[in-house]
Amino acid sequence: MTTAIEDAGLPQPAGHSTPPGWEPLFAPDAQQRLAALEQALDAGESAFALGSRLRAEQLPGDEVAALLNQAELRRKARSKFGAAASGMLFTQAGLEQASRAAITRRHAERYALAGLRTVADLGCGIGSESIALLTAGVDVMAVELDPFTARVAAHNLSSSEQGVGSAHARVVVEDAQRVSLDSVDGAFLDPARRTSGHRNTKRLTNPDDYSPSLDFAFGLAERMPTGVKLGPGFDRDLLPDAAEAQWVSMDGQLVETGIWFGALARQGVARSALVLRGDEAFELSAASDAEDAEAQALGEYLYEPDGAVIRARLIGLLAEQLGAGMVSDGIAYLTADALTPTPFAQTFRVLEQLPSSEKQLKRALSARGIGKLEIKKRGADVDPAVLRTRLKLKGPHSATLFLTRIAGKHTALLAERV
Repeated sequence: MTTAIEDAGLPQPAGHSTPPGWEPLFAPDAQQRLAALEQALDAGESAFALGSRLRAEQLPGDEVAALLNQAELRRKARSKFGAAASGMLFTQAGLEQASRAAITRRHAERYALAGLRTVADLGCGIGSESIALLTAGVDVMAVELDPFTARVAAHNLSSSEQGVGSAHARVVVEDAQRVSLDSVDGAFLDPARRTSGHRNTKRLTNPDDYSPSLDFAFGLAERMPTGVKLGPGFDRDLLPDAAEAQWVSMDGQLVETGIWFGALARQGVARSALVLRGDEAFELSAASDAEDAEAQALGEYLYEPDGAVIRARLIGLLAEQLGAGMVSDGIAYLTADALTPTPFAQTFRVLEQLPSSEKQLKRALSARGIGKLEIKKRGADVDPAVLRTRLKLKGPHSATLFLTRIAGKHTALLAERV
């Protein structure tokens, strides 16, 4: 598939031209050279040695640097894109913001299931969401303000080998807030939450600085089915009432908040936690925030809810499934006497309660021969890394230490993973 780029002819800010050494990377023969560099790095050859070899071939220094940087980025991208990374091009900023393929696939499925035929990927970056939409059989208008990033997206869409069927894509160089949307049925936005540029960018903490802006994104959602990807720590007070909000964690790491509007939002679902572990997916959902469970006496087992469950405020719903209660009001640990397997929490068996003062705790751990200690805390003002150093742990055993509150009182719990 060949993806054309349509340029709106907008004046571009400084620094948005093709970086030095990058132009040859868009040539077809560059892919073979990049693949060879990846294989050499995988085999343990150093970047210095590879650079010397490339310079001996009379390649300019900036091209050598671009090739080596791209090979390293491709290796890093495997955790997000799998084998497909070896056919793609990346910028450092684009790779950092791109969602993992397992997540973009689920985004795209929403559009396909809703019957949307053409979707605008507004601020498409390196094109990861657009690739997923194509794979789901949805036509894509990928919109990107930066002409260089648009070229990267066009390359990635063209080189995708994921069986896109009859779906097609076009990349438009335009401001996402100005482009005409007359030809699309829905939109997806992943507002830039970092300063502009291709590398060494800084994270933006103020939602008013996102690009496209949240006002634009939420306004667009009043006109057409729209999905908005935001950071996992997005302020819940800013969530629109009419949207479905879904928090996503992958292999234990909370990675995003997805906000879905119109036909993309599911009936009766306002809050959901999607937990991805390997190839498996598990979801907890409700029509609203769940009330916290009541606190109860410490049982034999301690459950640490997944971050997606906590952010979705569905701890009470999880507690109901587990027959558990809170260890203390406002503390996101659950406890029960019975063991109930769940993908929505890590489970620990409580071994004993230890003194909470540091000196007594140090003696207790030493007496038990614990040399490796995982420290978890909620409701305790302590730096686990600093405490671990001060405890001067020695011994052959390992354990998990919870520093928290039980019935409102500071407590140290020694536990083991189930």
